[in-house]
Amino acid sequence: QVQLVESGGGLVQNGGSLRLSCAASGRSFTGHTMGWFRQAPGKEREFVASIDWSGGSTDYGNSVKGRFTVSRHDAKNTMYLQMNSLKPEDTAVYYCAAKVGGKYYYPESYGIWGQGTQVTVSS
Repeated sequence: QVQLVESGGGLVQNGGSLRLSCAASGRSFTGHTMGWFRQAPGKEREFVASIDWSGGSTDYGNSVKGRFTVSRHDAKNTMYLQMNSLKPEDTAVYYCAAKVGGKYYYPESYGIWGQGTQVTVSS
């Protein structure tokens, strides 16, 4: 069973940048599409980005396109989310997850989740 641990969250000013990491342990996540989701208080979990098993195909939620970049380094068993031009509305707990089936933008398609890392963007 693979376990996922996010890191890199924190407090940043409006317009700033952060890079989140998602480290897998237990076994490799090679072969899995991996995703990032976020959840703000009182809101549903929102799709942020995904990257396929080869790293050659990525998808992004409309609210982060052009600002966020997802990448993966399978030899390190790590996925990254580079977040630039951050806005207060990006404030949320960010989760990484491994997809087990279904559409990439549905949380229900992901069967393994990390514990989340808080990102707070001050105005």
